[in-house]
Amino acid sequence: MHAGGSAASIRARCVADVNWNCSGVDLRLATFLSPGDTSSPKLGVCVDGRMLDVEAAANLGNLPSKTLPHTLKELLALGTPGIEWVRAIVDRARGPDAARVENAWIPLSDVRWLPPIPDPDKLLCVGKNYRTHLEELKRTNLIAEMPTEPTAFVKLNSSLTGHATDVTRPDSVSSLDYEPELVFVIGKAAFHVREEVAFDYVAGVTLLNDLTCRDTQKREVASGSRFWTAKNAPGFGPLGPCVITMDEVPDPYDIWVTCRVNGALRMRVNTREQIWHLPQILAHFSRLVPFAPGDMLSTGAPGGVAVGKSDAETLFLKPGDVVECAFEEPAMELRNRIVASADMEDGP
Repeated sequence: MHAGGSAASIRARCVADVNWNCSGVDLRLATFLSPGDTSSPKLGVCVDGRMLDVEAAANLGNLPSKTLPHTLKELLALGTPGIEWVRAIVDRARGPDAARVENAWIPLSDVRWLPPIPDPDKLLCVGKNYRTHLEELKRTNLIAEMPTEPTAFVKLNSSLTGHATDVTRPDSVSSLDYEPELVFVIGKAAFHVREEVAFDYVAGVTLLNDLTCRDTQKREVASGSRFWTAKNAPGFGPLGPCVITMDEVPDPYDIWVTCRVNGALRMRVNTREQIWHLPQILAHFSRLVPFAPGDMLSTGAPGGVAVGKSDAETLFLKPGDVVECAFEEPAMELRNRIVASADMEDGP
């Protein structure tokens, strides 16, 4: 965490620093690299079609940036005061400090997007959570049992990538499938959570494309494992582009989730069709597993994936395909291009 004291003392300073009237601008929190930078991820807010470098805006506006953490995960650990401090910075950057902080704004076309939280302690993916997807899995021998409670697997950090990045399809993979998923981002430490208060622990939502090698998944299901390999190749976890704070989400169980490939609609499903909702999911896993700010719970793939179609072989993702997963409202799109493995020469 940024030098300047404990999380509690930084939180207290955030409260003291927020002495402006905030307009309530919607926050789309992101992690990105500036043009020409390959090694210094920055905390940003996507607003007005641009990216605001939060720390740069604080510095240029002569605001007390010593209270600001460097990463989104650290920001979430500060709780509501940290979020409101960032909201105040955005308000001032769009208002009284606009001229002074102009250089803190970056065109989205110049941003290199990273996963909003590139290094969660935990990213649990709930499986078999839409009835239509359950039927697809049964029909294609990709499920060996019917769940009676939430089940999950782990998405490794090394599989994560950001919006507008290329995803390499390994040469050995011919059945690469798409799975757009609603993800809840945990905003404070959660352990032994009761269902009725589960949403108190949620900071926002984001979007995951849980890319999957179906051939490998089928072999892993047959062997009794939880398809770790099929879903964890590098790049098989496009995530983002942003974390949408919960005040911008009227009802997380009335979001239309879509997936397009090369502009053609492949699926459009509403999150109301999920079997297990966030209160049941968080209560179930937090019985034994403590969650920290920045941890994530992905809530499963809807029906409509390629493997469930009669013409699956033609629908599986191929090099050159552009995949667009999206929420219709609150609107957000996650786009990635599939590319072939680069030619590799044997070493000496």
